Amino acid sequence: MYRSLITVFLAFLVLVAGAAEAQEKGRVRIQGRTIEEKETAPKVRRIILDYREEMRKFVQSISTFARKRRPNFVLIAENGLDLLVKRQEDDETKSNPARTYIRSIDGIIQKALFYGDPEFGKPFVNKEKQARLLRLTAQAKSNGLKVLIIDYAKAPKVIDESYRINAARGYIPFVAHAPDADLNSLPPYPKRPYRENPRSILSLRAVKNFLSIVDSTPFGRQDEYTLRLHDTNYDMVVVDVFHGRLPLRKQAVETLKYKKIGARRLVVARLDIGSAASYLYYWKPHWREGSPLWISAPTRGDPDKFHVEYWSPEWQRIITGNIQSYIYGIIDQGFDGAVLSGLDVYLFFETGREEGEEEEQ
Repeated sequence: MYRSLITVFLAFLVLVAGAAEAQEKGRVRIQGRTIEEKETAPKVRRIILDYREEMRKFVQSISTFARKRRPNFVLIAENGLDLLVKRQEDDETKSNPARTYIRSIDGIIQKALFYGDPEFGKPFVNKEKQARLLRLTAQAKSNGLKVLIIDYAKAPKVIDESYRINAARGYIPFVAHAPDADLNSLPPYPKRPYRENPRSILSLRAVKNFLSIVDSTPFGRQDEYTLRLHDTNYDMVVVDVFHGRLPLRKQAVETLKYKKIGARRLVVARLDIGSAASYLYYWKPHWREGSPLWISAPTRGDPDKFHVEYWSPEWQRIITGNIQSYIYGIIDQGFDGAVLSGLDVYLFFETGREEGEEEEQ
């Protein structure tokens, strides 16, 4: 009997060892049969952001806050035209208008649609990309948005052609005579605004021409700068909130609101919502790349500006939503609206590259 018990115990050990070996190989034994068991990886909870939708929601929150303060406040989205459409999940070749986003803005600005990409003063090279942008600008127009274009050229013949092409499509052009960073003077050609008109401009829909100034410091003192722009008849001027290190005074903004002939025009402030600049008022001494966590890598061509995780509540509070925010300050200074730049930062987070930067081979 003792020998029988030993035999049974040894058989049990063999059975247990076999089951353990089967489990190690992804198998279990049930009632003498080997059952294959699928290996399952531990479940990890991952949050995947839709970077484009996050930017749309950010712009929509700016619009909601601004228009509560001033119902007729103008918002213009610069570049980032892909935000105008949402791709269908079941077929990415098809899209629908992003209607909530479209209703939150009044117009768009697209840079270098016909001249200036990638070389200043030269026609747009990438025809496939240009065709896509043209489809999107046409869609913007058909959805009631004002379409404004900034091309880049110095030659009068090219400038005339840009105005002609844009006008034929119903777009409002401005041909910059220098790259953005050096746009610090009035255009030498034409001497007077394209389609100059004597009417007062009370809405973006009535604008027939506009001027963009990026750096106002070469104009001299703040009063000299505003009087120089006042001495023009542009329907709308797009300017920086700051003149040098100081914000434009309310009286300066009020001066800019009138054309030389005395008619009213729009004065719109430029606001970058996709990057943080170390030379602006909100920057804190201890900030740097990665601290706070929402400050990302420096932008291409400007090491003093950093891409930001624009969906971060902390960054959004800097821009909008309270009386300490950037957009509140713009409204309080008396600006008629804002051009929101930096929208296409979503491309950086999607691909690691910036708009216009080619993929490495």
